[in-house]
Amino acid sequence: MGAAPVSISAVGTSVVDPEIGAAGDVDTAVVTLSYADGRIAVIRNSRRALYGYDQRLELLGSEGLLQAQNVLENTLIKSSASGVTSAKPTYFFLERYMPAYAAEWAAFVNAVNTGSALPVTLDDGVAALAMAEAATQSAKNGSPVKLVEVLG
Repeated sequence: MGAAPVSISAVGTSVVDPEIGAAGDVDTAVVTLSYADGRIAVIRNSRRALYGYDQRLELLGSEGLLQAQNVLENTLIKSSASGVTSAKPTYFFLERYMPAYAAEWAAFVNAVNTGSALPVTLDDGVAALAMAEAATQSAKNGSPVKLVEVLG
């Protein structure tokens, strides 16, 4: 989005697994990130997708839609009179993200060997943690939280 959000609103509940709720956490949540220029981003999350590790991205704008779909177990699609079926998303996040972990490691090793900057900065990590903290606070108090309040 080119900048951090100004405020974050979140709601969460524990309806999938009561043990998660008993531990004081949520298993289903919706987070809305609001930006200074009026743009918004919405994150929907659930800890359970029985069919695999479901993670998709959509970017809807005035000039169209971009989508990144799930990584599937295979690329086979069956189309017949009874419908269209395809493989499930990969089951576990470690399977899905192994290429990303390898790329992160390669970028780190390259930065160490060449003295170049890392593609992800300390500020990126701090911003991610601050947004997570703002979402947690918002879910607990039922009100939007300004990011500057979390960053101090």
